[in-house]
Amino acid sequence: MATLGSYALVFVAGLITALATGLGALPFFVVDDVSERWRVALWGLASGIMVAASVFGLIFEGLAEGTVPEIIPGLLAGALLVAVASRLIDDHEFAPREIAQADFEKLVLILGVLTVHSFPEGVAVGVSFADLNLEGGLAVGGFVVPVLAVFMTLAISIHNVPEGLAVSIPLHELGMSRARMVGAAVFTSLPQPLGAVIAFGFVRWAREFLPFGFGFAAGAMIYLVATEFVPEALDLGRELPGGGHRELVWGFLAGVAGMVPLLLV
Repeated sequence: MATLGSYALVFVAGLITALATGLGALPFFVVDDVSERWRVALWGLASGIMVAASVFGLIFEGLAEGTVPEIIPGLLAGALLVAVASRLIDDHEFAPREIAQADFEKLVLILGVLTVHSFPEGVAVGVSFADLNLEGGLAVGGFVVPVLAVFMTLAISIHNVPEGLAVSIPLHELGMSRARMVGAAVFTSLPQPLGAVIAFGFVRWAREFLPFGFGFAAGAMIYLVATEFVPEALDLGRELPGGGHRELVWGFLAGVAGMVPLLLV
């Protein structure tokens, strides 16, 4: 049975990934604009990181805990849940600038929309902590943290930076202060700590479903990459030579190349 301290640690890991979204606003502390080419490349980088973390981290770990028939239903369930949830909130899509103008009621609605997009990433963090305080991890503050959890937290954090940048650009154009841009970017990832805690509690309570849990987190993230990140990158790059495909591919390959060696340590 997981202790309160264990849940607190997982929450902090999820909070770290959320706070990392604020890093996306930092370029505007130095420059006034970020080129479309770099934005497309960053979305490619985020996509490569997520796919590498899903395949070489979550799916491989799921195979170590179970079998392919146990993982596949999780993959399908993760993708299906995000697809259904996205369909349900299609009428409530928002522009990032609305965060700065929203009243409390609208902020609650926006947070609900954001949950669909960032909650699965929190789930991935929470599932990766399934073997917390078991053998084979890293000693951190009195806990034995799974290596997978360290790298999944790192991967989601890096991935969140382009998302924070995407939020910050329209807010910068509105003349919002840099500090408020950081806060708005972090706000978009607030569901991640909650998703991490819920997923961790589930896999610790029912470890026989751990392969399903790994598959669920991987399926949800891969689906997000295919339906959200890649289309967003190509939309940004439509005016670039080649439609931005080159920047997207190189960014993707850089993300995979950067994460695979870490995940296979």
